Amino acid sequence: NSKAYINLNVKLGGLGPDYEAIKEKVKKLKQQKEYAKQIKEHNMKSIASVQRSPTKPQVVSSVSRQRALEYAKKIPRPKTFTARQSDEEVKEERVLPQTLKGNSLPQIASLETLQSRHEKEKQVVAAFRALRIL
Repeated sequence: NSKAYINLNVKLGGLGPDYEAIKEKVKKLKQQKEYAKQIKEHNMKSIASVQRSPTKPQVVSSVSRQRALEYAKKIPRPKTFTARQSDEEVKEERVLPQTLKGNSLPQIASLETLQSRHEKEKQVVAAFRALRIL
């Protein structure tokens, strides 16, 4: 077994820089830069040779805009529900309590309303517990 290991031709790295590897990397970088320069020149020539198309006149866009505006005027607007009170009526009904400094406080729901809501939610939770969901 030891004879097989001795016959292997293994090149070990030395102490210090490997100048040959550095030269190869520098050569490769120079080639890449030269290629990039050639491609850039080619692209600049091809861009210069291509004639730019003339811009479209603005008249066409304004005509299409006018058509769009006319179409928008003809579309019926959706109907709104008038069952709700208007904002002005709601503001008139609300009388907000004020602090000593004159600042208004937010409106608080009545205690009875909160108690009834609490009882309803208790029943819903009890129903869920009966079904063993919670």
